[in-house]
Amino acid sequence: MQGKKVGVTVTEHLLRQQRLTPQATGAFTLLFNELVVAAKLINRELNKAGLNDIYGFTGDINVYGEQVQKLDDYAHRVLVRRLSQSEQLCAMASEEDADIIEIPSTVPHGPYILLMDPLDGSSNIDVNVSVGTIFSIRRRLHEGGPVTLEEVLRKGTEQVAAGYFIYGSSTMLVYTTGQGVHGFTLHPALGEFFLSHENIRMPKRGKIFSINEGNYNYWDEGVRRYVDYLKTPDVSKGRPYTSRYIGSLVSDFHRNLLKGGIFMYPADRKDPKKPSGKLRLMFEAAPMAMVAEQAGGAATDGVRRILDIEPQTLHDRVPLFVGSQEDVDEAGRFLRGEAP
Repeated sequence: MQGKKVGVTVTEHLLRQQRLTPQATGAFTLLFNELVVAAKLINRELNKAGLNDIYGFTGDINVYGEQVQKLDDYAHRVLVRRLSQSEQLCAMASEEDADIIEIPSTVPHGPYILLMDPLDGSSNIDVNVSVGTIFSIRRRLHEGGPVTLEEVLRKGTEQVAAGYFIYGSSTMLVYTTGQGVHGFTLHPALGEFFLSHENIRMPKRGKIFSINEGNYNYWDEGVRRYVDYLKTPDVSKGRPYTSRYIGSLVSDFHRNLLKGGIFMYPADRKDPKKPSGKLRLMFEAAPMAMVAEQAGGAATDGVRRILDIEPQTLHDRVPLFVGSQEDVDEAGRFLRGEAP
């Protein structure tokens, strides 16, 4: 942001939004401020990761049977420690934890439930690729008593806010509360997030597709035909598309949010333990789907709208096709066998 006049901070932006909602109590703003502080702590640690012994694995195995990265564990612990003391949550859930995370009884409980992927793309950290924190906030349905799993397992349409922090060449926060999508960039000297991308709108159609083509032989026929179609030249229809795949959902999504295009992680036959694909409905797909739709884009599992899917378990996986509206619609036609 050098050379550009800084303006509205994320806190000021939240307070302005709060004033537009007469029934608002300020609880959400307080919660969000704690989330921002946690992200700043994660960002600080990431910026010096190469100088500390924080690369590599902890030696633990997570709920998915995957080795836990040291920075995954750090991000998870920072978020849990900060947010559990916010007094605005009644429960949390994390991609890194098998069960619901309860708020200590010694801390006043609030009306919100936070779901999070503490450090998306962490396998790329040691090669300096952008990573991120994905979050989803929901309001509790009932007051009092311990939070049950049924209160957490709700469709994405019930999110009151969603977004992500991306830690890259600059650190950004992108979020929505259902009133459009806004982006804030962290000013490194001032330590504040300032509004840099107001009311982000995703192009109706892009020229970028993002998918791991190494899995080509494990995809269903419809996915293979769609990718082949995108690579086949046709100037009148803007093809071929450009292939851009980083392997960090936050990074691939963020680029396509600003430039247009489609990100795809379909189901495949490569790993029998993951017949529905790799991405988690509650911690990755649903939050990104809310951001995409609020920016004018779309998100499906190839058939169903992501936000309409009823989760069965905390760690459900789903295929994900997310991005520009026309691109996602076109992908759906190929998957349904309606396109050549």
